[in-house]
Amino acid sequence: MTEIIVGALQLAFTDGIGANIANVSRMVREAAARGAQVVLPPELFEGEYFCRVEDEGLFANARPVGQHRAVLAMQALAAELKIHIPTSFFEADGPHHYNSLAMIGPDGKVAGVYRKSHIPDGPGYEEKFYFRPGNTGFKVWEGPAASTLGVGVCWDQWYPETARAMMLMGAEILFYPTAIGSEPHDDSLDTARLWRRAMVGHAVSNVVPVVAANRIGTEGGKDGHGQTFYGTSFITDERGDILAELGREEEGVITATLDLARVKRHRAAFGFFRDRRPELYGRLVEDI
Repeated sequence: MTEIIVGALQLAFTDGIGANIANVSRMVREAAARGAQVVLPPELFEGEYFCRVEDEGLFANARPVGQHRAVLAMQALAAELKIHIPTSFFEADGPHHYNSLAMIGPDGKVAGVYRKSHIPDGPGYEEKFYFRPGNTGFKVWEGPAASTLGVGVCWDQWYPETARAMMLMGAEILFYPTAIGSEPHDDSLDTARLWRRAMVGHAVSNVVPVVAANRIGTEGGKDGHGQTFYGTSFITDERGDILAELGREEEGVITATLDLARVKRHRAAFGFFRDRRPELYGRLVEDI
């Protein structure tokens, strides 16, 4: 079998982890009922996107992978539904904190943890206050039908190096859980179309399907640091054509069927990997 079905979720979140887990679980079940074998929730779905502000009290919400409520809940759900659930969570590892993702397989076990490599720092996205840069390197995992899944987290999705590195590790589908919306420093800046174009570009230049899941809703208005998240989650095929998408305020589940044998043929025919010249790319790994 070369076809697999992938899904992505889009919804709003509150500061109640129990309610958020329940809503994500409900939507994971809906995606699985549509046949999805890999279901992607948004980034840090355990709560509101807390990186809008710097608050040392929020470090108390981080947990090790084996103790985090969101991870434990998705483990039970993955085992019940026999699906893969890439699960974003706020990780504590001793004195260190990471923006991490647990790849949960259909046996309910965590196949591994990826720690977000690129950490943003700017108005409304003050992640460097909370997270160390990931120390795992990029990761890929075995998926359904002997596929290979690659996952980058939010800011990672803007970097062509992230996508290409995972492709060179054998990735056949790229997944990007996200929390992105308004830019508090510039009300006129709407990055929604840029956000999508960046990932569609990865799809085209690597001849690979891409799945992106974002949140919606306005968070934090009462504290003067409000942000509105613009959704527009999507699934694209290896040619960059949109197979499924959601609007800016739309809660929902999207799914799409991917034929990985066809993707493999198309990737070989384009010759991007045949014609690479790594001996010319040394400048890419040098400091500016």
